[in-house]
Amino acid sequence: MVTSNQSLITTGVAEHDRKTAAHVVAASFLAWTLDACDFFIVLFTLDNVARSFNVSLESILLAPTLTLITRPIGAYLCGRTADKYGRKPVMITTILVYSVIEVASAAAPNLWSFLALRTLFGVALGGEWGVGTSLIMESVPSSWRGVSSGLLQAGYPAGYLLASLAFLLLPHIGWRGLFILGGGAVFSAIYIWLRVPESPDWLARKRSGVDTTEDAPGMSRIVSSNAALCIFAITLMASFNFMSHGSQDLYPKVFLGLERRIPYPSITLMVVLYNIAAIAGGLFFGFLSQHITRQYSIALAALLTLPLLPLWTLPHSIMWLTIGAVCIQFCIQGAWGVVPAYLSELSPPEIRATFPGLAYQCGNLIAASNALLQTAIASALGTGLGPAMMLTVGLAAFSVLSLTLLNARRARRLDEIARPRI
Repeated sequence: MVTSNQSLITTGVAEHDRKTAAHVVAASFLAWTLDACDFFIVLFTLDNVARSFNVSLESILLAPTLTLITRPIGAYLCGRTADKYGRKPVMITTILVYSVIEVASAAAPNLWSFLALRTLFGVALGGEWGVGTSLIMESVPSSWRGVSSGLLQAGYPAGYLLASLAFLLLPHIGWRGLFILGGGAVFSAIYIWLRVPESPDWLARKRSGVDTTEDAPGMSRIVSSNAALCIFAITLMASFNFMSHGSQDLYPKVFLGLERRIPYPSITLMVVLYNIAAIAGGLFFGFLSQHITRQYSIALAALLTLPLLPLWTLPHSIMWLTIGAVCIQFCIQGAWGVVPAYLSELSPPEIRATFPGLAYQCGNLIAASNALLQTAIASALGTGLGPAMMLTVGLAAFSVLSLTLLNARRARRLDEIARPRI
């Protein structure tokens, strides 16, 4: 049975200065925002990069694919290192690495060097989220965790927005100039170095001898003793990623642009609006999770997604499509806003920097087939992309809803069994 069996150690956190905790939240949000921005810059400039290297668009599409494939590797390597040697140094190193890779990508002389760099970028990209999640959840007061979780996850749509704004500079500085700007993420590493201390939870366990490098339990032993938890988390995160990627990847360019033939300026406005809604949703449901538990906050957001599916894809009016997109992203990214806190509180303390990120990235790897799956369903149905997106996102939301409710019920039952009789 999967339970929230690992409450975060609060001894160090309780004494942690709130101003310092605010710096931790701000730094982790900034790092994830700039990380996401760097990833989206690649997606926005794929055709420009292809023309620069005189290759087909299909060839350059390998770049984001390779990035996604190597993200679980980064989640494991960086997370395991952070569990042994501390969150702060690994966080700084990860940011420095992906910043250097982003600038190096701007200087890539050919396709193969560019693809190699984007493969390495995936390792750093996969490592940053899990380490940042553990740093926040172990450094803020318990009453902050819900909102902090929502704020951290809001960095993803915020990075999307930032990349959209940076893309306006493309005619002036070219795709290589955009990649150089992406290297500015190094300033978040400087911020962490100057203003963010090590996790008090990690330090407390280090001082107690629970988490020394020599005595730390092996990953295989931890996983085997928490097999049900690992299967649950990866399955849940695969559903989460099908829900988010299913609602984002093909929606702007393929569905709105090619199928509905909506003008590009209108699409841009829609993207901006639904990303603002996504940020708001993450904060709202993160805050709500402090009052109705993490599980029920996720379940509510997933439940509200289901009746919004027709409004999201069926209208032909730009106004109603915009309303549908805004509402559904508020709910989908709202559910995502609870994920950092939820996974951190589920995680065994010995692998708290490894477990959330690895579960997230393994789920993301499973959901990497989303675009191919949606286009295949659309082709089989012969009804366009709308019903295919409704089907995949709807099934994913139902899976998230079912898994979280099932886990909440089992956790409550185990708690009742474990409670001593008076």
